[in-house]
Amino acid sequence: MKINAKLYRVLLKVMTALVVLIIIGTVGFVITTVIGRNNLYGKNKGQGPDLTGFAQAEVLTEETVLEDEIDEVAWQEGDIRYEGEIYRYNEDILTFLFLGIDKNEEARVVDDGIKGGQSDALFLLVLNPHTEEMTIIGIPRDTITDVDIYGKHGDYIGTTPTQISLQHGYGDGDKLSCERSVKAVSGLFYELPIHGYCSINMGGIPLLNDAIGGVEVTALQDVPRAKIKEGETVLLMGQDAYHYLHDRDTKIFASAEARLARQKQYITAYIGKAKAAVKEDITLAVKLYSTVSKYMVTDITVDEVSYLATQASNYSFDDDHISVLKGDVKIGADGFEEFHVDEAYLYELILDTFYEKISPQEQTP
Repeated sequence: MKINAKLYRVLLKVMTALVVLIIIGTVGFVITTVIGRNNLYGKNKGQGPDLTGFAQAEVLTEETVLEDEIDEVAWQEGDIRYEGEIYRYNEDILTFLFLGIDKNEEARVVDDGIKGGQSDALFLLVLNPHTEEMTIIGIPRDTITDVDIYGKHGDYIGTTPTQISLQHGYGDGDKLSCERSVKAVSGLFYELPIHGYCSINMGGIPLLNDAIGGVEVTALQDVPRAKIKEGETVLLMGQDAYHYLHDRDTKIFASAEARLARQKQYITAYIGKAKAAVKEDITLAVKLYSTVSKYMVTDITVDEVSYLATQASNYSFDDDHISVLKGDVKIGADGFEEFHVDEAYLYELILDTFYEKISPQEQTP
């Protein structure tokens, strides 16, 4: 069948318009990722943790470096000497705090300054462009650290060591709560720079879960409300994903740590599936961002999400790249569980994750 000249010209215009739209969309996405990268690396550039408080290590200065070491190691001001090795903070590393808030409803600002909601899940996501690795650090909700206490009208009362999950509650349930949580987590990690935060009310979990077609796990525990039995392999969908990540029996000692193990397992499986999906559709991360937006509070912009998605999809990640802080669980004077971090473990984790060993052959940039 022959196509007349007029119809041909119309089809040609339509095809040309489609090609132009695709090019504009692709170029726009690239520009977005570039803007996102520049924004992220403009935060906390050059700042590292303050590790002076750990007695077994030494921050290098002109006064602390021995004369016979000066020519052996290309040290810089602020490098750390620990157990005979010298470490330098990786300024290109990006660190984000993710919080799971014990609320089912959509995120909103609360009037009462002590009802911002506790963070039942706390995870640091670390992206290392030097090694192209993604690392996740789980923080037990009952970890004892300095928390800023406020009254219901927002008046500052004082700072006291208590469960880190409480910090989010002392705020507006929105950005203020998140910013205070960032401060508490940063303080726990010796003033570690954190480049962004994202809190998600637990009610948004089914949306994130179902958006990638569910997540398969072999249950680590019975989860009665989801009718899941320990050892059973299930594809979590909808509310079952919420129950698997949220539920615990508070009458059982250290139940929060057992739940954290389930969260770690789920996150490992979720990231593996999401990474594969992003390679098929580079806009998936932005779609997920939009899907859960009503349940989320974040200072990570769409530009930054676009950049992070393109980077992280190529980074290595498996079960060895996710860890949970080690320490002891005790019952406090108020009858609630307290998780006390093993400080030596934490210090070594910080060095291993956020620092790089400096060999004698390396030259100072």
